Amino acid sequence: MDPLIAQFKQYLVFEKGLSPKSVEAYLHDVTLLANHLGHKAIETATLEDLQDFLHHLFEQGTAPRSQARIVSGIRAFYHFLLYDGTLKEDPTALLDAPKIGLHLPDVLSVPEIEAIMDVIDLSTPEGHRNRAIVEVMYGCGLRVSEVVTLKLSHLFFDESFIKVLGKGNKERFVPIGSMAQKMVKLYVEGARKKVKIKKGEEDYLFLNRRGSHLSREMVFMLVKKWAKEAGIEKSISPHTFRHSFATHLVEGGADLRAVQQMLGHESITTTEIYTHLDKDYIRSNIALFHPRY
Repeated sequence: MDPLIAQFKQYLVFEKGLSPKSVEAYLHDVTLLANHLGHKAIETATLEDLQDFLHHLFEQGTAPRSQARIVSGIRAFYHFLLYDGTLKEDPTALLDAPKIGLHLPDVLSVPEIEAIMDVIDLSTPEGHRNRAIVEVMYGCGLRVSEVVTLKLSHLFFDESFIKVLGKGNKERFVPIGSMAQKMVKLYVEGARKKVKIKKGEEDYLFLNRRGSHLSREMVFMLVKKWAKEAGIEKSISPHTFRHSFATHLVEGGADLRAVQQMLGHESITTTEIYTHLDKDYIRSNIALFHPRY
C-alpha cells in the first residue's frame, strides 16, 4: 500500500473513528485512482488527472451514484493530505461529481407491514425472534447492522429506550414502543432461553440456532422471504422498514429534528428526503399553514 494511503487509513480509523466497512470503502476509492494514475504519485495528481479518471469511470459504465461516492472518497483523501501538510492546494476543489437524481426509496404502508408480521409463524422456535426483529426495525427505525448488534445490556425498557451503536461507533438512544417491547420480552423469556449460546455471544439479543448473533445477510434473506409470502411485489430490504418508520413519522407530523436524532443522521439534509415521499403530506401542510391556499 502507498505510504500516504496507509497514513490515510490510520487517520480514518483513529482520528475519524469510522467503521471498518467505511474505511474499506474510502481505501477502495483511493486505490482505484492510484491504479489509474499508474506510476504517477497520487499526491501530484492534478484536476485534469482527476477529470480523466472520472471519464475513465464513465467509459467503464460506472453508475452516476457510484461515481459520486468515489469522488467523495477521493475528496476525503485530498482533504487529509491538506490536513497532514502534504499538500497546500486541493486538486478536488473544482472537481464536479456527476449529477444524480433524487432517489425516493420504496416505503411499506401500515397494512403491508402488518401483512408481513402476519406471515411470521409464531409456532416455530424462531417465530418470536423474527416477529421481534420486525417490530424493532419498524418501531425504532434501525439499520440492519444496528439490529444484529443490539445487545441485552442496551435495553432500557423501564425508560422505554434502547441504546443503539450506529455508524462510526456513535451511540444514540432511541425510544421503543410497547408492542416492540412486548415481542422482545416474549422472545427473551421464551425461545432465546432454549438456545445454547456460544461463548462471547451471550449479550447479543438476536441469535441464530447455533447460538451466534445474526448476520445482516440472514436478516436480508428473511425479509425477502416474508415479503414474498405476504404477496408484496415491491423491492424491499431490511432498510425499507427504516424508510417506512421515518416516512410514517413525518407524514404524521413529527418534528424533522426529532426524526433526525432517532435515525442517527448527522445532517438534517439526509432526513429531509422523507418530506419528498408523499405529495399529499406536502399539500396538506401548505393547506394548513399558507394564508392564501
